Amino acid sequence: MPKAPATSARPALRRNQACLSCRKRKLKCDAARPHCGTCVKQWQSLISVPPPVGYAHPTEPQCSYDPVEGLPIAPNIDPSERIRMLEEQISQLKSQLNDTRHYDSRSTSPRHAHLNQNGHRFASGSSNGHTPDSSPNGGGIVLPHASLDAVHQLSPDSSGSLPRGSTSSPELRQGNHQPMPDPLMDMLFAGWDPDLPDPDTLDHYIDVFFKCDPCGSRVLHRPSFLASMHLHPKDPNYPHPAILHAICASASRWASQEIVTLPDGTRRDKFADIHVSKTRAYIDRTMATGQDIFPVMQACIILSWYFYQEGRWVEVWIFAGFQTRAAIPLRLNYPGTFSATGASAPGAYLAPPKDHRDLECRRRTWWMTIMFDRIVSVGGWLHGVDERDIGTEFPLRRIDFETSANVPPNPQHLLTEDLFVRHPPMYTDSFILFLKAVMLFGRVTDYNTRSNLRANAPPSKNQNPFVLPGFKELDRLVAQDFLQSLPPEFKNVDITSDGALDTDLYMVHLVPHAATITLHNPYLNFSDSSSISTRRCIHATRSILAAYYRLSETSLDITRLHPFATICWYLAAVVQTQLCKYFIEIGDTAREQTVWGEINALRFAMLTYGSRSPIGTRQEKLLQGLMTEIVRMTTQMQPLEVGVPLYPFSHAGVFRKETMPTDGTGAPLPDSTQYETSDSPTALTGMVGSMTSSPTMLSSWATPTIRSVSYSHGVPPYPQ
Repeated sequence: MPKAPATSARPALRRNQACLSCRKRKLKCDAARPHCGTCVKQWQSLISVPPPVGYAHPTEPQCSYDPVEGLPIAPNIDPSERIRMLEEQISQLKSQLNDTRHYDSRSTSPRHAHLNQNGHRFASGSSNGHTPDSSPNGGGIVLPHASLDAVHQLSPDSSGSLPRGSTSSPELRQGNHQPMPDPLMDMLFAGWDPDLPDPDTLDHYIDVFFKCDPCGSRVLHRPSFLASMHLHPKDPNYPHPAILHAICASASRWASQEIVTLPDGTRRDKFADIHVSKTRAYIDRTMATGQDIFPVMQACIILSWYFYQEGRWVEVWIFAGFQTRAAIPLRLNYPGTFSATGASAPGAYLAPPKDHRDLECRRRTWWMTIMFDRIVSVGGWLHGVDERDIGTEFPLRRIDFETSANVPPNPQHLLTEDLFVRHPPMYTDSFILFLKAVMLFGRVTDYNTRSNLRANAPPSKNQNPFVLPGFKELDRLVAQDFLQSLPPEFKNVDITSDGALDTDLYMVHLVPHAATITLHNPYLNFSDSSSISTRRCIHATRSILAAYYRLSETSLDITRLHPFATICWYLAAVVQTQLCKYFIEIGDTAREQTVWGEINALRFAMLTYGSRSPIGTRQEKLLQGLMTEIVRMTTQMQPLEVGVPLYPFSHAGVFRKETMPTDGTGAPLPDSTQYETSDSPTALTGMVGSMTSSPTMLSSWATPTIRSVSYSHGVPPYPQ
């Protein structure tokens, strides 16, 4: 008697419903989840036999399925198999796009369709390029994840991307209209990093970066960098994505429209924050793997200057330490940025420079690292690298760097005896002079830090610092010799015929005066008319004010200055605050009002700079904290609003009367406490002319003539 058919028999499986293993081996499959019966039986048979030496049996059946709508993917799916499947799907989709599109493009840039000689688009698989496979989020295939706004703007289904008369309906477009290309998909299939802006926007940010940024742009060779932007994103010579993200963050200061001001006055830039996080992700990956360490270090330098301009001091100090220490194993502190000694250590050092351009890029990367270290250490911190451990020669002129001229290395280095007073024309421009000025400031920081490290008592205003070892020589170098030794073409800061200002040269004439204040401020004593330290600080302060007054006469945007200018203004304002207290104590109301106007002028400069870079606002808030005592002592009705000498503008008040902050948010600087004196002075002989000078008398752009000081006898007169 024939058997009746089983009522519980499993129905026949549809196409592709069996597991991948059974389909590959052409076995019957019951499609059970999470593992089919066939795979379970084979796995049980496998584990019943002891594994060979060095081999381990799988912990569960190797059974996986195609993703089905509504069903999760098996948790034990093989990642390599999944990647292979995705690559096959991408290839199929690209083939379909090539079959349906009938337009030509010869460009190899992601701005257009990317076609090779055979008419096929570039594959998006792995290559030697950086993006998107080398994203810090992980290796392998990176799936596109564009924002909805970008898809709406770039998709051919949007109303703005279709020719007149067409609609977004696919049925209507299948008629006589040619299929429209999808720029977003073109960029993604061409290997474009979806985390970066679209190519045209990125080009704009790069252009703004090189034109406006006075800091990080110094480490990059602009002509070759711009040329490399026309390469395919997968090309090994295409800029590293970490550098591109850092440029976007830095340039957003002048181009971003996504700035939000918080109730406490701080600013948040959503666009910049995104690219800062992307840059930091690459830095974190490099710290773990050492991959692409040199370009990532360049990105780190650009990002560090961004943090400095933002006044984010904790990140500034951390990045300063990281950069200097990371550059040492790369041997960038050696002559020629390379040392054959120990260079065979695997992965520890960079290979020798490929050419002159590569060598100069390394030099500038090193010196921008050291410059950043010196600038962030002006608060009295130890430097990351001692001068005696720096053997790298100074960089070449910018014009020689950008033209890739075959110029012999700069003969000057930090151990050159006459480094700060001799400036060879072939190796001197405003940037190199600025670098020398910052290194000179670094020597002042070193002197103050080491003098106070093991001192029995803090410096006293009644102390004569010129009897201290090395003080007289350092004072002469900082306050006199460096500025007097400048070549004639660099002695004046002139505005060019096209209305431009050399910001590096402006800082050359500012930094030595700030260094003078830092060196002499601990010994400032207004009650002693013979105090050389007092005259030094007063002269330096008036020089900084004169430079700002001259700049305020023009329509130039001071937010384009180097951010270190805010620290120089702050140091000058600290001296003026101490002087204002002195005039209040002696009852000299007229000169007190003049000093109030000068303090407010410096405050206005910091606030103006802070409108674009928060470091200015933070330093002004710190200054307000220092002014609390003199605001309480003064008899002026509105001391924070009077006497602002900002011609040709109105002398009306430009400051709102605000509550004094209770906490300082600026960078700590040396000896920034209010001037205190136990005695009540009655006069300040010899300083009347200096203190009552009008702004017009101080408007000369050239640095005031510095009289030589004879240390052998007598007291020199006050500078006129």
